[in-house]
Amino acid sequence: MAELISPRTLKGFRDYLPHLMIPRERLLEQARAVFRSYGFAPIDTPALEYAEILLGKGGEESDRLVYRFQDHGARDVALRFDLTVPFARFAAQHIGQLGTPFKRYAMGPVWRGENTAHGRYREFWQVDFDLIGVTSNAADLEVALVIHDLFTALGFDRFQIRVNNRLVLNGLLEEFGLADSAVAILRVLDKLPKVGPDAVLAEMVEKAGVTPEQAAQVLSMAQVRGSNCEILDRLQSEFGKNAKAAEGIARLRELNSVLQACGVPEARLRLDLSICRGLDYYTGTIYETFLLDKEDIGSVCSGGRYDNLAGLYTRQALPGVGASLGLDRLLAAMEELGLLPTASTPAPVLVLQLSPSLLGEYQRVARQLRATGIGVEVFPEPKKLGQQFKYAESRGFTLALLAGEDEIAKGTWKLKQLASKTEQEVQASELLPTIRRLLQQT
Repeated sequence: MAELISPRTLKGFRDYLPHLMIPRERLLEQARAVFRSYGFAPIDTPALEYAEILLGKGGEESDRLVYRFQDHGARDVALRFDLTVPFARFAAQHIGQLGTPFKRYAMGPVWRGENTAHGRYREFWQVDFDLIGVTSNAADLEVALVIHDLFTALGFDRFQIRVNNRLVLNGLLEEFGLADSAVAILRVLDKLPKVGPDAVLAEMVEKAGVTPEQAAQVLSMAQVRGSNCEILDRLQSEFGKNAKAAEGIARLRELNSVLQACGVPEARLRLDLSICRGLDYYTGTIYETFLLDKEDIGSVCSGGRYDNLAGLYTRQALPGVGASLGLDRLLAAMEELGLLPTASTPAPVLVLQLSPSLLGEYQRVARQLRATGIGVEVFPEPKKLGQQFKYAESRGFTLALLAGEDEIAKGTWKLKQLASKTEQEVQASELLPTIRRLLQQT
């Protein structure tokens, strides 16, 4: 007999059991509804791209994380590490047919060969939405509104969208005489929430080639706190004469003002000068979103403006702005916060099988309920009732529906609420409204 292969998953990859896949699919459905409400249309791109499409777009550190290999045709290919770079290629290839502005959303797996951590995997899903072909700040404002409405739709109350602008950061660095080191400085500054100010200061000196005094100056400005208006006023006072900084400040001021006018609570939008996003292609407004009850898991929705990315593939100007929801990281946070349902079935109702001769009746009633939008599963075997109830409870069904020869003869069904273990006998004609009422109460 051949030796059995040990069933195991690769490090950084994971299987999704029903109790995680069900809420995962629900999150995707809710995200689709929010995106579509703003007019974003769905697209998809291949998992594999030519390596030259992906490499050199997010910086050297990003390139090291790319899964790259030669396929059977000896082509140099790579797995996509995000959905933004493939979208820039997609837009350059198809924009003549699509026209501008073009609004899209896309959902799918991406791959990064990075160190694994809590809530961070080498294969994970991103949920992206982008608007391309517009430089107007109105597009940046809309991205912030979509993020806000997305997390509201997902049932969160305590979350915060932290925003900054690369123009502000670049303008500040120009004023500090550090423009030539901007890329290296921002890559290090992006690590501030993970490693802390001391480690960032040391790495800035080591990798960006700045003095300890210059690094401390950058850190001090990045850690400025206050209300959004107070921070903007200080920036205007100290750096408003710099053209880049002035434009970034104006864009952030308008973003703050419009979101307040739209009723977004001030506590949900925070100007944070330490937010810089590590990828090199960002050029303007940048966003990171945190769950205030689980900040240690990091940003769960990030993005920004990238005005030059598509310029690598076409001479047509295709400025873009968008954001990406980190689905797996969000699920990990929700699991820890106890926000995920425990059910491992998408159907709330289980029809028990008391007699094989009544299988036609069980399936008939199940089909009637399904036709009204209620998920129903029929237990496939006439096992002992105890075994069927044990199955119902282990899968997380809400209601169990049962009837034997006597109940069918009387035109009734027994309906059991599994959580409270309360049971009632219901006329067949009242079955649907009773089930609906009980499900609405859960």
